[in-house]
Amino acid sequence: MSTETTNSPDAVAARNVAATAVNTIGWLSASETTIVVPVYQRQYRWDIGACEQLLGDIRAVADTDDGQTHFLGSILSTAAPVGDDPHLVLIDGQQRLTTLMLLIAALHHTLRSDDPALAAELERVLVRHGDPARTKLRPHRAWAEVFESVVLDRRSPADAQRESRFDDNYAFFRSQIRPDEAAHIWRGLQKLEHVSITLGGEANAQQIFESLNSTGEPLRDHELIHNYVLMGLSHAEQTEIERDYWLPIEAATGEQIGSFWRHYLVMRTGREVTVAGERGVYDTFRHEFPRLGIEALRAHAVQWREYADIYRLLLEPSDAPDAGIGEQFAFLGTFGRGTYPLVMRLYADHLHALLGRAALIEHLEQLQSLLLRRAIVGLPVDRLVARLCRAADDGAEALVHAIARITPSDERTRIGLKYSELPHPAYVLTRLAGLGSPAGFDVEHIVPLSPSDEWTGDGVRRWAEYTDDEQNAHRALTHTLGNLALLEHDLADRAFDASFPDKRALYAASAAGPTAALGSVEAWGTAAIAARTEELTRRFVEVWRRPAVVGIDDDNLTPVLDAKKRRGWPRGWQREFDYVEFRGEHWEVSDVKYLFHRVFQRLWADSRESVIDFSARRGGPVYPAKAWNGHWDEIAEGQFLYLGWDSKYMLSAVQGVLDEAGWASEVFVKYSYIGDAMGD
Repeated sequence: MSTETTNSPDAVAARNVAATAVNTIGWLSASETTIVVPVYQRQYRWDIGACEQLLGDIRAVADTDDGQTHFLGSILSTAAPVGDDPHLVLIDGQQRLTTLMLLIAALHHTLRSDDPALAAELERVLVRHGDPARTKLRPHRAWAEVFESVVLDRRSPADAQRESRFDDNYAFFRSQIRPDEAAHIWRGLQKLEHVSITLGGEANAQQIFESLNSTGEPLRDHELIHNYVLMGLSHAEQTEIERDYWLPIEAATGEQIGSFWRHYLVMRTGREVTVAGERGVYDTFRHEFPRLGIEALRAHAVQWREYADIYRLLLEPSDAPDAGIGEQFAFLGTFGRGTYPLVMRLYADHLHALLGRAALIEHLEQLQSLLLRRAIVGLPVDRLVARLCRAADDGAEALVHAIARITPSDERTRIGLKYSELPHPAYVLTRLAGLGSPAGFDVEHIVPLSPSDEWTGDGVRRWAEYTDDEQNAHRALTHTLGNLALLEHDLADRAFDASFPDKRALYAASAAGPTAALGSVEAWGTAAIAARTEELTRRFVEVWRRPAVVGIDDDNLTPVLDAKKRRGWPRGWQREFDYVEFRGEHWEVSDVKYLFHRVFQRLWADSRESVIDFSARRGGPVYPAKAWNGHWDEIAEGQFLYLGWDSKYMLSAVQGVLDEAGWASEVFVKYSYIGDAMGD
């Protein structure tokens, strides 16, 4: 609706801004519509992910009732100066309009031979009235020729290896649209709407642009989910869902509601959910719940509320109705919240009588062993839980095997305990002492962190009399298991910086068994630390056992389904991997392009039907012809693999086709130090 049209007789029309809600395709199809991108605009930079989202939105709205539409936002323009050819100068909306034109061009080129009538309608959107050699959207001259060659399909063989966002995004759309769904895509396109904002000659275009693009704090993922869930419901239905489900979820999760939704979706999908720099949680939610009618919404919301109640117990273990299980939740909380997706799943199975109490506690103990042992030997503990959730889908035996595979062996753990700083010392010492909680205790360093010159371990030699090598040897073991003890607060205050002979009586008075045993030790030094480390390590490997199944310590390999998806081609991508383990084979593969190429070639030879089925459903990347210019490889006679997408899309295709073949669980990547340092 124009700002100059109002139902109020007292309203004053705007002088320099006219805003009208329009049908996007109708607006673009009008014979008088010509849009020019001014020189000062930034380059076109939407990537495959944004194109995927746009196409998904169009498909979704195509499935809805006739009255439903999809809002693209606002398009801000101003009229050309008097005397020029009539056109609009685009101020805001270049990325959306350019991408939309590439999508329409791909649709046009897909069906122009099969459906001339629809092709003619699409052509009216793409080209100027009476001048089919010019596009309606005219980028500035720095990239106009490339854009027009793509949209008008007049690229030459010399352009075959050209790389541009226009080429890549057009190729993506071309690959995704099958001729038999052209009418469906066109239906969705016709349901797009936007607000066309046209500025008068005296309007301050920059100020209006800044106002449109500086609208305060962006919505967070859980707020987007909230809006998505409720939007489209009647007022009564919104009230019901808000009262009976959403508010209880908020009450259960509090400030951690964003983490809850992420962990819930990791549990549900068995895949890592991207957070940084993207709306990963919200986008994943929409993908999992593409259409939410009221009956389906009620059914899902019951489950969401149940998992939110479980999440509350993980955040507040003391509230668990079973004290033993609550204690396990508290133990796991020592390591952060990374395992919560799996724990939510296991506890829900327990509540529904699918998993007994003893089996649940055994799994929780195995998780603690996994996390603690990896921390001791210096292996990362992030990005582990999705693979364990997938294993849990295959049953208890598969889960135990998956945990065992990535739990360091007793041998590696013993070495780590002997020479490395003990992680989570209060937790470790509490459990070794058989105590339920470290409350009331401090972690005592038997050899102090900074011994005074008068400190002595045997009552004979002072610290100042130790040689440099002796002092360094003691310092190296200060934070190790053998030199640490639990000591009650009042005893710890008296023991602070005291020599070992003076502390023996304090140790003997402790209620912590391993600490009390120190009271009978005559002297303290490196030999005593080593002996105590060995003794406590025997107890350690009993408390934190590795599951007794055949498995390997996997050199920190990452399952291909958990490999990190990265936008574009980030710096260092050529050396992202050290190698790839493919079904027991060792592949010298260092980047995702080579991995993409090699996986599809291998599956074409060994599991051809999976490639065919995946490509048919996904729309590529294998085609019976080179349907557009770009990077191609003929993997078989008359079968071509398109190689022009970005890193994220290539890895997604690798994951998808391996999943299709049933081989994904047997393929792992080993990140290089460069790959570990690269951002997500």
